Amino acid sequence: MRVSALTAGFVAWVGAALASLCCLLPLAVIVLGLGSGAFMATTMQYRWLLIPAGIIGIVAGFVLFLKERRRCEALACRMAGSRITLALLVLASLVVATTIVLDRFPEFTSDLLAHVMSDDQSHTGHNMGGTR
Repeated sequence: MRVSALTAGFVAWVGAALASLCCLLPLAVIVLGLGSGAFMATTMQYRWLLIPAGIIGIVAGFVLFLKERRRCEALACRMAGSRITLALLVLASLVVATTIVLDRFPEFTSDLLAHVMSDDQSHTGHNMGGTR
């Protein structure tokens, strides 16, 4: 298996990891009870850098994947690890897309976090009135 066949998946996952640092990783840490909202507040300051880096990483991963696929088609060879690499690219794209959704819709993120963290299953949204 050629190293270049794995490069596309690796580049995409680095991009996905960077993008998830601002939203998904802190959310997972909070849900697991390993940290507080302060971690999320700190990493959210850098979302202007992390989300574009994630998008660039995903695009670069797909470009490298397609370049390797074209090279293999030209040489009439079989591309090693193409299914795994494509699956990793799609999964990394879903991670970045989820990060973007959570960043663009903070009320949804808040409701999701409140629902996951609460023992009370009757939570249906924000209640600014103070009574349920």
